[in-house]
Amino acid sequence: MTDLDPDRTEVAARLAAAVGRINRRARTDSASLGYGIVSALASIVQHGPLRPGDLSRIEVVTKPTMTRILTELEQRGFIVRDPDPRDGRAFMVSATQAGMDAMDAARSQRTGIVAGLIAELSPDDVGSIAKALDALERVAQSPTSQASPAR
Repeated sequence: MTDLDPDRTEVAARLAAAVGRINRRARTDSASLGYGIVSALASIVQHGPLRPGDLSRIEVVTKPTMTRILTELEQRGFIVRDPDPRDGRAFMVSATQAGMDAMDAARSQRTGIVAGLIAELSPDDVGSIAKALDALERVAQSPTSQASPAR
């Protein structure tokens, strides 16, 4: 291994630790939407209407976890359930306008928190982060990066 070939295990460990710390710092008060709720809502907005099973696969969570998330989203008025036109025994979920607004507000709030975290960094450091984003986004979307369906 050369200096140009970093130890992938060390990179993975440092990345996991940094992402975990950033996520903890970016969490807002307990009254706001949690990451799982916002993520599921974003997937419904982007890919919906969806069957709950399809959503649980997209979100890489178990079906019972998705059931809890959908129950909370429905109680808050952020989604509606409609019969599946292909299968009368199943249902589809779609985001309401209130759900889309809540998702946008939560994302905006978290973006502001992360922007505050990087505000003190040098332009070179911000540039380095920006250069790494394409690769990080590919890792996040990779089916092989989805190790276990627990959240």
